This record gives sequence, C-alpha cells and structure tokens, in this order.
Amino acid sequence: MNYLVIAFQIIVGASILNVWLVQNKKATKWRGGNANTIIEEFQEYSLSKSIYYIAGFLKVTLAILLIIAIWFPVLKQAAALGLATLLLGSIVMHIKIKDPLFKSVPALIFLILCLFIAFV
Repeated sequence: MNYLVIAFQIIVGASILNVWLVQNKKATKWRGGNANTIIEEFQEYSLSKSIYYIAGFLKVTLAILLIIAIWFPVLKQAAALGLATLLLGSIVMHIKIKDPLFKSVPALIFLILCLFIAFV
C-alpha cells in the first residue's frame, strides 16, 4: 500500500507542477469557460490576479511538499489536505460558471487521490 501512496504522491505532485509551470499558457479542454491560459481561467471565474498568484504559489508549494513527503512523511497529510482544499475550490469554480461536468474531472480525480494520500 505504501508504494501506491508514493505513486499517487508523484502523480499528483508532478501533474500539478506540469499544469502550473509547464502548461500554464497552453489551451486545454479542461480550462474553465473559454480560457486558453490559467490567467484567463481565473478571469473566467471572476477572480483577481492576486488570487491567481496566491493559488499558484500554494498549489506549486504544496505539490513540491507532497513529493518531498516521500522522504519526510510528516509533511504528507498537510500537503495532501491543502491540495485537496484547493482542488475542491477548482471544482466549485467550474460549477459556478456552469462548465460542462467533464471539465471538473481532473480536479475531482486529484481531490480523491489527495484524500487517499492523506488518510492511508
């Protein structure tokens, strides 16, 4: 079971880092509304640029901590629950702007993985 949790930590951490640091300026079918970038996505949600920077900082930091928690397990639950909270917020934002349900699927999957990581 420990190896499964570690695999999930790597998958979630690397995926969030990919979205925020590599794919942040690329259009994907998962972006909220008609956004092509993460900044545009936050605009679709009527959130300020300050919230974008805060959310980005928190997601990147928690994703890194989730990976570091492989070697320092004391960080695991806090990082996973912090990410779960932010991912729940992502789902709420998709619902707020009446996005099709499929756009919330990645956030929902990662939310479930974070809860699994935190409590197993």
